[in-house]
Amino acid sequence: FLGYEGSMYLMGWTGGYVLLAMLLAPYLRKFGKFTVPEFIGERYDSDLARFVAALCLIFISFTYVAGQMRGVGIVFSRFLEVEIDVGLAVGMGIVFVYAVLGGMKGITYTQVAQYCVLIFAYTVPAVFISMQLTGNPVPQLALGSDMADGSGYLLLKLDQVLMDLGFTAYTHPFNDSSMINVLAITFALMAGTAGLPHVIVRFFTVPHVADARRSAAWALVFIALLYTVAPAVGGLARLNLITTVNGADGAGTPYDTMPDWFRTWENSGLIAWHDHNHDGHVQHAAGQAFTGGKPVFDGNGRGESGQRLVTNPGPGDVAEGAPFANEVYVDRDIMVLANPEIAGLPDWVIALIAAGGIAAALSTAAGLLLVISVAVSHDILKSTFAKNLSEKQELTAGRVAAAVSIAIAGYLGSNPPAFVAQVVAFAFGLAASSLFPVILLGIFSTRMNKWGAIAGMLTGLVFTMGYILYFKGVFIAPMAENVPANWFLGISPEGIGTVGMLLNLCVALTVSQFTAPPPTKIRELVERIRLPE
Repeated sequence: FLGYEGSMYLMGWTGGYVLLAMLLAPYLRKFGKFTVPEFIGERYDSDLARFVAALCLIFISFTYVAGQMRGVGIVFSRFLEVEIDVGLAVGMGIVFVYAVLGGMKGITYTQVAQYCVLIFAYTVPAVFISMQLTGNPVPQLALGSDMADGSGYLLLKLDQVLMDLGFTAYTHPFNDSSMINVLAITFALMAGTAGLPHVIVRFFTVPHVADARRSAAWALVFIALLYTVAPAVGGLARLNLITTVNGADGAGTPYDTMPDWFRTWENSGLIAWHDHNHDGHVQHAAGQAFTGGKPVFDGNGRGESGQRLVTNPGPGDVAEGAPFANEVYVDRDIMVLANPEIAGLPDWVIALIAAGGIAAALSTAAGLLLVISVAVSHDILKSTFAKNLSEKQELTAGRVAAAVSIAIAGYLGSNPPAFVAQVVAFAFGLAASSLFPVILLGIFSTRMNKWGAIAGMLTGLVFTMGYILYFKGVFIAPMAENVPANWFLGISPEGIGTVGMLLNLCVALTVSQFTAPPPTKIRELVERIRLPE
């Protein structure tokens, strides 16, 4: 949906598994620990390093699970036909039961089944829509195919439609971003993928070291299968949305003739319309329809046409190059789910993609919550503050941590600082800036010591989290407008993890050089885990 610049998400997330397979997975499995903080505590021979790693892990997982909870809430709000907050509450309860009742291996096995549901649910609608618009059943090839109505290549038509409405062309390099920002986000996503605790912990469940590398390779294949469909889904969805909302003549569609899906999503609070020119037509173009970007609804108040009333309509200015003012707000997070409805696909296809959305969000959220609960109960309480904690008390602490995590994630899901992909990118940036460097140096540097690791993790975490809060204001008001003119070196909050990672590396290596080297047993351990079996 982002166009050309959206490729940074695909390259980053896919490339991260290459780093994971080559640099981390087999060595971590050979080390034989079961959590990332446990590895860091043992490798650096320090309970303090383990504690700091657990804190980093909690910040990362909280951020990531907030995006997943948003997705769960959207799915339930649509199919229960309730407000997003009600759908979110239902999803929170299901995720809690799902995560608390399953262990690591149980969640691993269910995620295999959920991936099968997800890939099927994601690709089948893409095949249908690809056939509908181009006659080509392969979504990956549809973007370069001719339109079925003979109006030319799909991408050329999409570019023209967008430019006629004042948007940047879909294929324009980097769209509204810059090269340095796209590179920074890509590297942050790559390193963050390799450093994500709930991904790394999967490799502790395989029986042999060789299996860790092999499973990472297979993961890359299946992830690539999913991600190569994403550009087609985004392009097809955007073209479908514009042509449906603006009508065949491009002048807009009367509100009272809009399809049912429009009103259903409007009732959930994820679509809004304000008739700036009072012609009764829904019109979509470049520019913000509402002051502040998102609509603020006036309770259940209704306008003359039956639309939900808002309290913050924009001034109705016409953007440069647009034929009319934008009157529509569409939450980006609904597009994958709404796409088959917009295309008029059969109900069973719509239900299928809903099942895939739930499967994806539940599987990831469960893994993250398990990581958080283990970090709190095992890595912080039992290993640091309460070493005599019984198994029952540890289990209770883990469940309480999971409940608190869900509550916080639910709040962030209801009040997201950005759309889901960006929120997830923040989590990857935090992982890249805090955990990835110390894990990498812990495997390949015998000189790296606990003081370097602790200083590096804290530097990366504080810098990256502070930068995100400065512009996004999670739990607080943003301290600066989130625009390129205000960014450090032109790098957005989604990409700042790359800078945090470099700071982490520099601080960690410098501090290690000026403090005592690790004990001999630790240096021998580092040498030993790199030997092939």
